[in-house]
Amino acid sequence: MNTVLFRDIVERYGVTQVAALRWLIRHCLRNPAAAYSIHRLYNDLKSQGHAIAKDTVYAFLEHILDSFLLSSVPLATDSERRRNSNPRKLYPADTGLIGAFDMGGRANTGHALESAILTEIERRKADIGYVKTDEGHEIDFLARYPARGAELIQVCSDISNEATLKRELRALREARDIPHKARKLLLVLTHEHALSFIGTGIDAVPAYEWMLPDEGE
Repeated sequence: MNTVLFRDIVERYGVTQVAALRWLIRHCLRNPAAAYSIHRLYNDLKSQGHAIAKDTVYAFLEHILDSFLLSSVPLATDSERRRNSNPRKLYPADTGLIGAFDMGGRANTGHALESAILTEIERRKADIGYVKTDEGHEIDFLARYPARGAELIQVCSDISNEATLKRELRALREARDIPHKARKLLLVLTHEHALSFIGTGIDAVPAYEWMLPDEGE
């Protein structure tokens, strides 16, 4: 992280507020898969005593994304105004960074799995967004592929808890105004989890199986 910070951002862009930039990076890496707006990040930095302009926060975030330290996922919408006015979800480009920067000793398996899924979707060159249903619930990813339709993807590392499973499926079942041929997927951690799931119109697939390339790829 320090190599990227100094070589790819500070030296390249002539950043002088290094402490604020370092805090921003650490904050995002400690809260993977969280949604952030520039306004929220600006307020968080101000609360930490950093005197910084909102435009600078915007520039910092773009520098971090350009350095491939983080990836961002916008709201899935055809409206440019809505996409720009809604928070983006931020993910570490390397799942190893989650454990390296988490201060609470949490396993963070769910966030690591979600980040790994995003990396694979990006590798497949899909147009990516997250979905908010009319009821206000969230679907992790809408992936629209150049030549093979779309997938609505919910990621859950453990569906053994009934309340967790209900929460993860709720948004998929509510999804409307989505490409009608989009496959609805629940990506889980193990084959056993997939076998234990029964859902109408929703496929539960182990994440590692979904990541395997199709024949001929």
